[in-house]
Amino acid sequence: MASSCFKQQPLSTSIFSNPQPPYKYNLLHTNFTPSPKPEPTLVLLHYSTTSKNTSILCATSIDPPPSPSDQQPSPSTDVSVEVASATRDRRKIVRVAWEKLVRWSRSLRLKANTDVLERTNKVVVLGGGSFGTAMASHVAGRKEQMEVNMLVRDPQICQSINENHCNRKYFPDHKLPQNVIATMDAKTAFTGADFCLHAVPVQFSSSFLEGVAEHVEAGLPFISLSKGLELNTLRMMSQIIPQTLKNSRQPFVALSGPSFALELMNKLPTAMVVASKDKKLAKAVQQLLASKNLRISTTSDVTGVEIAGALKNVLAIAAGIVEGLDLGNNSMAALVAQGCSEIRWLSTKMGAKSTTISGLSGTGDIMLTCFVSLSRNRTVGVRLGSGETLDDILSSMNQVAEGVSTAGAVIALAQKYNVKMPVLTAVARIIDNELTPQKAVLELMNLPQVEEV
Repeated sequence: MASSCFKQQPLSTSIFSNPQPPYKYNLLHTNFTPSPKPEPTLVLLHYSTTSKNTSILCATSIDPPPSPSDQQPSPSTDVSVEVASATRDRRKIVRVAWEKLVRWSRSLRLKANTDVLERTNKVVVLGGGSFGTAMASHVAGRKEQMEVNMLVRDPQICQSINENHCNRKYFPDHKLPQNVIATMDAKTAFTGADFCLHAVPVQFSSSFLEGVAEHVEAGLPFISLSKGLELNTLRMMSQIIPQTLKNSRQPFVALSGPSFALELMNKLPTAMVVASKDKKLAKAVQQLLASKNLRISTTSDVTGVEIAGALKNVLAIAAGIVEGLDLGNNSMAALVAQGCSEIRWLSTKMGAKSTTISGLSGTGDIMLTCFVSLSRNRTVGVRLGSGETLDDILSSMNQVAEGVSTAGAVIALAQKYNVKMPVLTAVARIIDNELTPQKAVLELMNLPQVEEV
């Protein structure tokens, strides 16, 4: 807007000053005229006050608003257009990536070999506990014509499975497939078996296997579901099974990963890992077990899978103690992170791959066992932190918490491989009644500050 002022007589004030009222503004003339092209408009204003010799005449040129065709896009409009374009591009990238993934998945499924499942007629499951029952149910559901024999020692469980098609002790509300049969006779269970799922707790595995060894074929693949270390010998299941059966070439596979038996029974999505030095055997077990609700990955790192599976139970007791003492989320996160590092230090010293510890059978299983109330080992820790004695806790449980026995073996392993494991060692001392949970926390907090590795 442009303006000009024309003086009349000597002026004592200006339009931009603050004259004292009363004052008036009079519109003298405007040149608003229709025109094909808008022109500037001249507005004449007369300003006067009551004082003599004081007046001013102003001419003001007002530019009309531009026509819609002359308007330029505002910065905000440009930004909105750019954001919308970027969003469309991002969605397209995500959609294309997902479509490629789906095509790749379909391609692999079409190429997948199902010969193993087709030619498997019988599977034997050792143990009638919760996880053994869940896996027996899962395998039986893969093929109706397959016979799944559960070798159990409890006559009541045996009767419950055969007469009522359920394991009343662990899953009274879940019906088992008709092709799951329980037996207490080892010869009946092993005769004609194509695979064996070992679900006996680690500390009882040697004695159990010694009692059935004569009925085990030399080439029968063992799939170990047990997680832990034998207390006195520090052996893993990959050592216990072939040594007890007196067959160093007994085919062996370790199955591990974040998997609660109850959720398997409920057919909820689950992912696990099969570990074997024999890649062909690992693939065969993958074909046998993988289904729409159970995803199976394979690895050759047996040591990493077994050590992570054993030590995570001890760490879960520590996490439970933190919960029982009500120490808060900060300490829980710090403790579990430290425990994960300790597991990685020891396992890599024993020859495991660090990537295994960060995968399903490592971090995945650790998170499940440390943070979820269904965990038996975490429950033991919570009750210890709440002030209960270990004897009272164990006597009230109908399932085995492997971490209680494994904790003592951890210290021996740490000394053998010269690895400092303060959190897991503290759990072992609490289990041995040499340290109270409260005192253990104080001692851990007073450890020297060191550089994180």
